[in-house]
Order: sequence, then C-alpha cells, then structure tokens
Amino acid sequence: MGRRRTFTDIADITDIADLDAAIVECRACRRLVAWRERVAREKRAAFADQTYWGRAVPGFGPADAAMLILGLAPAAHGANRTGRMFTGDQSGDVLFRALYDVGLASRPDAISADDGMELFGVRMTAPVHCAPPQNQPTPAERDRCSRWLAAELALLRPTLRSVLVLGGFGWQVGLRTFADLGWDVARPRPKFGHGARTVITDGDDHLTVVGSYHVSQHNTFTGRLTPAMLREVIVDAARIAGLPTLRR
Repeated sequence: MGRRRTFTDIADITDIADLDAAIVECRACRRLVAWRERVAREKRAAFADQTYWGRAVPGFGPADAAMLILGLAPAAHGANRTGRMFTGDQSGDVLFRALYDVGLASRPDAISADDGMELFGVRMTAPVHCAPPQNQPTPAERDRCSRWLAAELALLRPTLRSVLVLGGFGWQVGLRTFADLGWDVARPRPKFGHGARTVITDGDDHLTVVGSYHVSQHNTFTGRLTPAMLREVIVDAARIAGLPTLRR
C-alpha cells in the first residue's frame, strides 16, 4: 500500500491526481474536520439513507483546463455529501445548468460523483476544501487551505488562461494567492463585482480573472444573479480561455 499523502507533502506533489488525493486526506483544521464529520454522521433527513463523503473535497475537471471556476467552500449537504465540487445542492444545480447550456458540461444536472458528469476545458475548485459551519471559514482556515489552491494553480499554469471567481471571498483569496505565486497583481487590488475583470501577468504569461456573483441561493432566489447573467459571464471567461461555447 502506498504512502498516505499528508499536508506537509505538498511541495512534492507534481500532478493534479496526486494533489486531489492529498487534499482528501487533509485534517489540518480541527474545527472543519469536526464539523464535516459531524454533518456526515447526523445527516439531513432527506439524505438519511445515503453515505456522506465527510472529507475534504478536491477540485473537479481536467488537469489541462484552460478555465478555472473558483468558489468558496463545499456545502455541508452538497459536496460534503457527494464528494464532488458543487454537486448535490441548489447552488451547484444553477452552475452546472449554466455550464451545460453553453456547452462546457456534459449534463444539465449534477447528482452524484458517479453520475458521468464531464467538464470540457473547465476545472472547478475552492479556496477552502472542507465544509465550514454556517458556510464561514475563519481567516486562519482560509490561509491554511490556500496552500492547496497555490499548488493547484501552479499545476494548471501551463494551460490556464482564465479564472472565473464566484463571490468576493474567492476574488480576494484568488488574487492574493496569485500574488504569492509571483504574478503581478494590480495595486490597489481590483474591486470585486459581477463582470469585473483584471489581467495578471508573470513575464510573458498573462491570465484574466473574471468576477461573478456567487451561485448561492441568496443571490439566485432574489434575482441578484439570474441564469442569463451567469451564462454571460461564463461565456466571457470561456472565450478568453479559447474554449468554444454555445448560446442557448
């Protein structure tokens, strides 16, 4: 049996598959580990007959993605249940439907980790890989987990051309992580907003970061983020990345 990856092994990770495996084994944040496992034991009544994932959730999508979608953290009864980013909750339903509508996902709905869903040229991840209480990680948890994001961004660098950031939290963490990786990020840092854009550079390489309101129920139920708005910003980020899209 191979050596289990640990949080301190991160510098040795050389591919996305190893990174994903290492993230799953992470137990660095005691509060988050306790919460995700408690939720997995107690469950929601609607999912009482299901086995919850109850671990850190790795990114999802091809290792040579040209576009990255950066969210916040797994939902307690969504990704923390299914083990796949944005899968099994209403926020994910909105996101995957929009990706399908523009030709970047193979299915309009994301039900489980084994439902056959494929993303085309797109990968999704989060600054925090464990479900936090009240969906609010602490600054210390965010900073500790940002090392995983830094490793993922570094591995995707040869093919990555755009990053679609969902929400102000991901915008702040993402830009700071890029700066830590040596990218030139404008100062003062660009303000977050739906449709906001900033180009970051490192030598001859450049990357466009695009902002979107988060696909949270608060935003989608109130109409702050409509399906049309989401499709538009996804198409914008995809075209920057050189990915073909459909308009539906």
